[in-house]
Amino acid sequence: MASGDVFVLPVYQRYINGVPVSTNRRILRLREKYVILLVLISFGSVCFGAFFFLPDLRDRMNVMEIKRQLDQAGGDIFMPRADEDVVKRLHFKAGELEDSHKLRDKAKLQEKIEWDKAQDEVLRKIRTRLNISKEHHDQVRQVIADDKQKVVRLKEQQEEQKKEEERQKALKFVKDHDAVDVEKKDGAVNLDKQTKQRRETVKQMMKHSWDSYVKYAWGQNELKPISRHGHSATVFGHTSFGATIVDALDTLYIMGMMDEYKKGRDWVATSLSFEGSSDISVFEVNIRFVGGLLSAYALTGDQILKNKALDIGNKLLPAFNTPTGIPFALVNLRSGTGRNFGWASGGSSILSEFGTLHLEFAYLSQVTGNPVFLEKVQKIRAHLQKLDKADNLYPNYLNPRTGIWGQRHSSVGALGDSFYEYLLKAWIQSGKTDTEARKMYDESLKGIEGKMLQTSAGGLKYFADIRNGRPDGKMGHLACFTGGLLALGAEGSTNKDHYMGLAADIAHTCHESYDRTATKLGPESFRFSGGIEAKAIRQNEKYYILRPEVVETYFYMWRFTKDQKYREWGWQAVEALEKWCKTESGYSGIRDVYQLNPTKDDVQQSFFLAETLKYLYLLFSDDSVLPFDKWVFNTEAHPLPIKGTHISMP
Repeated sequence: MASGDVFVLPVYQRYINGVPVSTNRRILRLREKYVILLVLISFGSVCFGAFFFLPDLRDRMNVMEIKRQLDQAGGDIFMPRADEDVVKRLHFKAGELEDSHKLRDKAKLQEKIEWDKAQDEVLRKIRTRLNISKEHHDQVRQVIADDKQKVVRLKEQQEEQKKEEERQKALKFVKDHDAVDVEKKDGAVNLDKQTKQRRETVKQMMKHSWDSYVKYAWGQNELKPISRHGHSATVFGHTSFGATIVDALDTLYIMGMMDEYKKGRDWVATSLSFEGSSDISVFEVNIRFVGGLLSAYALTGDQILKNKALDIGNKLLPAFNTPTGIPFALVNLRSGTGRNFGWASGGSSILSEFGTLHLEFAYLSQVTGNPVFLEKVQKIRAHLQKLDKADNLYPNYLNPRTGIWGQRHSSVGALGDSFYEYLLKAWIQSGKTDTEARKMYDESLKGIEGKMLQTSAGGLKYFADIRNGRPDGKMGHLACFTGGLLALGAEGSTNKDHYMGLAADIAHTCHESYDRTATKLGPESFRFSGGIEAKAIRQNEKYYILRPEVVETYFYMWRFTKDQKYREWGWQAVEALEKWCKTESGYSGIRDVYQLNPTKDDVQQSFFLAETLKYLYLLFSDDSVLPFDKWVFNTEAHPLPIKGTHISMP
């Protein structure tokens, strides 16, 4: 294309019947005019209809009326009626054409005015008849509110009355079955003035511990009395289960602290729940929670406590899913899987843990009628019966998968202690019919006395741990419970006097471990070597965490001997606790018993309320409080009834 050419869009010529027609049309076709006219007519009709509907809408016509008028208006617009219909709908007045819609609006308005007047008249007559002024109306409203409050108070009173009736029923039941001597006011009637005062001091210690926990750590597992907030040890996992509440319930009840007991019981009923994803210690949960709830149930007959114990017991059952029936140490609440501590001799279970289930599980089966719990602990015993025991000693570790003992380490202290305790107490709990348990206890006692019992250069007798066949020359605070155990088991043994004498020797040694410190409180463990007698050497042995084992032995020895020195030794412990462990907000352990003004560890252990204070209270009480022929204590000091001497409430 040449440079002179111009780019022009093609022009298309229109033809009609072969005649060219111009493309620049300026006139609308007839069809287009009709369309525009129809649009204008429709728009005008809509405006005309809306104009007449507006008054009815302002009067808030109901839906049916609006629908009726829309139907009527639509008909008039799109399908006009005959002229005679139009004449009927239009009225002439003073030369003006007035719409019938407006006439109806005026009529309705007049009716509404008359209706409002009628209502006002009725209300006026009512106010006149009742003589109700605004002030009087407010008074009536206040009277109604007061009546509602009276109803609420009445319901609360009825609930309180019902609970009190239940409590009195439980107290009567306890009295009828000699659980706690209610007539003697918990055994105070036979006490001298000094003993009563000491007993009251222990009760006030309990109140101080409990009130501080309630104020600063309610619902938490334990209290940090100096920091004034909750504390949770690893034995409870990562969840708050109110361990102190459950552990303290029976102590509160035994001491007659009913208001405090009720508060704890109500929390258990409404808030105690073992849910979550925590790994919990089967041993600790059993002795503190299952044992604590069953003990409170046995004392009161409260079904809620039994049901809670059953629920928790069921949560522990997956731990027994092993080839041998020996349970794992830990169970996960969510998954139901069990496992052992990695440090426990190649993943073994611990003797004192799987061997300290019998009392609670046997009683739980008894009161619920569910045999599964008793079957679990009987299977443990059956497996132990098949194993070889060198020198009648039970090693502290047992593999739950292979059923083979772990490392050769035996102890009546940590890792082994309560296994031996439960052999004897299972026999007592059964009404002395479980002769297998008694036989196992007697045989193990031969090994303990033959291998573990040592005499120091100063003449102190103690139980040492055995490691690879050799004693290690020290005794733990936990092992001091054996004084009480020997005294309890002397009855029914072949040589009662011998074992009572040995019990007294152990009690004396453990008292010396207290008396040889600056605080008069005993260390976690103490040694006998190189001129050292009943004293801790290493710093990690010098702490005291409110443990109960020494005063536990004092209690048993008092019951069996009535030697006043045991009450005096117990009182020395009370004075030391008050001086060195008491804080403004509870009681704390101390880090070094050999220092005056020792540093506190800032933990009020739940077992301080469950065991230490309970044993001290019972030490200064009459024997009618929880007599040994009707009750046996679990390893957390929770009393459980002896079979055949106590009837659980239905």
